[in-house]
Amino acid sequence: MLVILDRDGVINEDSDAFVKSLAEWHPLPGSIEAIARLSRSGFSVAVATNQSGLGRGLFGLDDLEAIHERLNELVEAAGGQIAGIFYCPHTPEDNCDCRKPKAGLIDAIERELEQTARGAWLIGDSKRDLQAGQSKGCVPVLVLTGKGAATQTQLTTDGSGKWQGLRVYDNLAAAADALINSVGES
Repeated sequence: MLVILDRDGVINEDSDAFVKSLAEWHPLPGSIEAIARLSRSGFSVAVATNQSGLGRGLFGLDDLEAIHERLNELVEAAGGQIAGIFYCPHTPEDNCDCRKPKAGLIDAIERELEQTARGAWLIGDSKRDLQAGQSKGCVPVLVLTGKGAATQTQLTTDGSGKWQGLRVYDNLAAAADALINSVGES
């Protein structure tokens, strides 16, 4: 069973100025433990993250890898494992296929992990996260951390009704608990 997480605003604090270094990367309360619980419950946890700061020259690949190495270390110390961290280094102007809301990162996750994303929960804090997941048949899940509260307002006022019934949780820990409990009930 696959679950896909956005990074900034879901796992760690987000910043409009970008998270550019390990010193600026701060996990949200409960997020590391939530990932470990998902992993221990049998989920393959993948991270799909837009990192246009790389393409903008705001930080280097070494900085990004240090952040992801630390994330992996913390999850492993909590008894879990991340199956893979997938990132898009491009700017919006690059019009690539891997930048969410396009589904290229999810395609890469499916290929690398040899699992389908159809039916997997994609947990994010932005509309583009949810759109990427929907395009691949994922269950879109919104957390209210990061940009999530603003996204919820945007989605409920767009008038389309497309997002009625969207699963919304306060944070990754609450979403993880709901997912684990839903599998236990089925």
